[in-house]
Amino acid sequence: MTEAPMTEALTISGLDCFYGEVQVLYGLDLVLNKGEVLCLFGRNGAGKTTTLKAIMGLVPASAGSIRLEGKELTGLPAHEVPKTGVAYVPQGRRLFAEMTVAENIEIGLMARGKGKAVRENVLDLFPLLRQRLRQRSGTLSGGEQQMLAMARALCLEPQVLLLDEPTEGLMPSMIAKIRETVVKLRELGVSTILVEQRVDAVLSVADRVCFIENGRNRETVDVEQLRADPSAVRRYVGVG
Repeated sequence: MTEAPMTEALTISGLDCFYGEVQVLYGLDLVLNKGEVLCLFGRNGAGKTTTLKAIMGLVPASAGSIRLEGKELTGLPAHEVPKTGVAYVPQGRRLFAEMTVAENIEIGLMARGKGKAVRENVLDLFPLLRQRLRQRSGTLSGGEQQMLAMARALCLEPQVLLLDEPTEGLMPSMIAKIRETVVKLRELGVSTILVEQRVDAVLSVADRVCFIENGRNRETVDVEQLRADPSAVRRYVGVG
């Protein structure tokens, strides 16, 4: 009997995390399916960013499991996690401001030893960056910096992409471009966990939504269900 193909890209089970002596995640369970956009939604301080940091090994797991297509990630040093195929675009973007766009992309390529073909594919996703290759990244607009941060992450050719509030503080035109890119990446087979505060940003790109409250995944719903009945948004976040 042949085994059914694995549909789960990333599986988190019973995850506990602490900052010092303060517990932030309590037995968190979460499944990211292959080729989907999963949104983590909840109030500030609910544990959304900590979940992403735990996946990347930046916050140690004191209990539980994080598995990428069956490979255990907990216990790996943080610098090894990207090499497994997980890319992270943190809140605030964290670019090398004094370096050019081209140099920031080059750093992304080095992490998994990728070459010119990957660079071209990434620049095809963000044609605006092609025009800015010699520009210092610190002089880019907020939207352009977000594109560069995503481009650098995609130089890993990741199976899983983690995006922490990518549309925060951006103009509507740039928000639309970021959304379009997330949808395009789904078509290319990238599985994405998206942390967002904006309901409209979620409903337009997500496949499913996890409501994170007090360090726990309280409920996971299909986005169609949420569009039809947004009461869960009000229940967990207090806005409609």
